[in-house]
Amino acid sequence: MIGRIFRIVRTPITLLFLLGVLCYAAWWGYTNVLRPIPPVPAQPCVDQSVNKGQLKSGQVTVKVYNGGNKRGLAGDVGRALRDRGFNVIRTTNTAEKISKTVIVGADGKNPEVLLVKGFFKDAVVKGDKRVDRTVDVLVGNKYGGFNKDAKRTYTVNASTVCLPSQTKTTAAPLGG
Repeated sequence: MIGRIFRIVRTPITLLFLLGVLCYAAWWGYTNVLRPIPPVPAQPCVDQSVNKGQLKSGQVTVKVYNGGNKRGLAGDVGRALRDRGFNVIRTTNTAEKISKTVIVGADGKNPEVLLVKGFFKDAVVKGDKRVDRTVDVLVGNKYGGFNKDAKRTYTVNASTVCLPSQTKTTAAPLGG
């Protein structure tokens, strides 16, 4: 008698178990398909030689972000930096609202950050310990202006400086 009841109940229980496994697999697949792709980790900086202890603007990689209301400000600033030899790889908007100009780099005392800072009036410097040694310029509503007389070199006390690899990058359109 018990054996007969077990045979009758075994098939529906097996089907319910398999249906549960199928539902779990469908849920897992759906959530993983919709998950955002993780960002590519930043490439660490590489030592680059500096001639006669002078870091040149062409060795510095910059990204410019518009955090204000003025349309095209990041593009204007990006063009001005590119005209002075900097390797501007991105100009775009940022969701973060900025009032004064903010220069962000690995450390506020790094030569690449200080070289970029020299081109901006009333800029605030922040360090974020980034490993790629790029420099971000965030401009906003109280953009202090561009220092056109800034030097295009910065004196360092070393023969090498750790900077992003100087491979050719495709720059984003100068918008923002």
